[in-house]
Amino acid sequence: MFRRGFKTSCEETSAKLRRRLDLEPTAPIDMSAAAKIMGISILGPADLPDLSADVCARLQGEHSTIWSAITVSNGNGHLIIINPSHSSARSNSSLAHEISHVILGHEPSNMFMTAQPEIALRSHNREQEEEANWLAGCLLLPREALLKMRRLKANDDQICSEFGVSPAMLRFRINGTGVDSQMRRTSTYKRRSV
Repeated sequence: MFRRGFKTSCEETSAKLRRRLDLEPTAPIDMSAAAKIMGISILGPADLPDLSADVCARLQGEHSTIWSAITVSNGNGHLIIINPSHSSARSNSSLAHEISHVILGHEPSNMFMTAQPEIALRSHNREQEEEANWLAGCLLLPREALLKMRRLKANDDQICSEFGVSPAMLRFRINGTGVDSQMRRTSTYKRRSV
């Protein structure tokens, strides 16, 4: 699915970003702080002075369930517009996803809202979306952090709380990294060798 070395590169990118923020490799990351050191501004629809009141109301009202965040680029910089109505875990994930697009140098997608509620049209590159999803997961929950938390016998709720992620993001990372399988194999090996 991904090009050779992509997953390893994502884990390395996560570690580099943590170093820039003076964090341990397994520490939770504040995606707003990550955006700030990358020169990326984060705003909500109400913070955009040129956005019409009608569009702002639709984004925060009838369209609020169909978008999380979008990155606007002008060639010189990036601005992430975040949906303020979402939970902190979802916002954290959305920020990580949008920041991942910037890190990976992806071409921005287009989003068009229709006059009808609950309908938005969006163009996107599937490969770029999958890459951004993977890197976002690595930024939020590095493999080494998952291993550390499992060694500490942390349950899923504790990990979600500590790292500010949703249960769905945690499952995505656990399944994608094979951490729980690795921990079971290690435990079985230790029991057999005793």
